[in-house]
Amino acid sequence: MRNKNLIGFLFALVLIGCGREKLATPKPPAYLRIDMPDHKYLKVEDNCPYSFDLNEVYGIKPIIQGEEKSCHKDLLLNKLNGVIHFSYIVMDTSLSVYVNYANDKVDEHKVKASAIETYKFIKPESKVYGALFELKGDVASPFQFYLTDSTDRFVSGVVYFNTAPNYDSLKPSLDYLKVDLQKLMSSFEWK
Repeated sequence: MRNKNLIGFLFALVLIGCGREKLATPKPPAYLRIDMPDHKYLKVEDNCPYSFDLNEVYGIKPIIQGEEKSCHKDLLLNKLNGVIHFSYIVMDTSLSVYVNYANDKVDEHKVKASAIETYKFIKPESKVYGALFELKGDVASPFQFYLTDSTDRFVSGVVYFNTAPNYDSLKPSLDYLKVDLQKLMSSFEWK
């Protein structure tokens, strides 16, 4: 009888324990939310032969070459944890060499990119011509661009984030930055 009571007690304990168990429900992956302010722009003008509008939340780090500041800049994306390497070149050969080089740099990412969208910028009244490349997927550089006057001057920009290239988690930052890059390019002027 004692064994029957012990078995009955254990059986009741198992039934009670099983009835209150919560089933684990899978949770979708979560990504860090970055609250960015509205887009407000400041005109970037210095001793370089160009000007453009830049979101006021970003910073500028001049690049020193030798003992002088050059017209190359790192545009610091601050809260987005990234940088735009911005280069200025005085052309000493044909335009096609520079455009082909910029296109080749974009092509290097084709292995990882799921898509590449190109946005053309043409402002003949200001002699500003260029293209913005949006590389989708887990690529090292999700945006690249160039602008030129087609005869003497050429600028290029490459965006890098200080994190692993996870397209899904970077998507909100990329959408925010894309607006600022389009503004930079549309407001760009030669001096």
